[in-house]
Amino acid sequence: MSEREVFEYALLRVVPRVERGECFNAGVVVYSRARSLVAARTLLDESKLRALDPGADVTGVRAALSAVERICAGGEAAGQAASDDAGRRFRWLIAPRSTVVQPGPVHTGLTTDPASEVDRLLDLLVR
Repeated sequence: MSEREVFEYALLRVVPRVERGECFNAGVVVYSRARSLVAARTLLDESKLRALDPGADVTGVRAALSAVERICAGGEAAGQAASDDAGRRFRWLIAPRSTVVQPGPVHTGLTTDPASEVDRLLDLLVR
């Protein structure tokens, strides 16, 4: 049996109208210190977004979610975060902010495969 290791994760929430506080899950960010891994998967449910705000900027929300995935991937696509290590990128992404895409609280878990947790959590908590 493979040894289990600790990982951290946070949900990405879409808050179309910050003043109302209504939100829904649209992605997940996973971090494994042991593997120096940070990964994100997103899935925008446009019908939920339009139900909460018929005039929402769908393109802007998609761009914000895509930026999270690029920052996690690192490299040139990560922009200024390209030279940061995985832990620093994760901590920056989960910092509280009052924008349309917001991170939820950080949770921890145990896994034998941190890289697969991002897809498992997307299926469990977002889809």
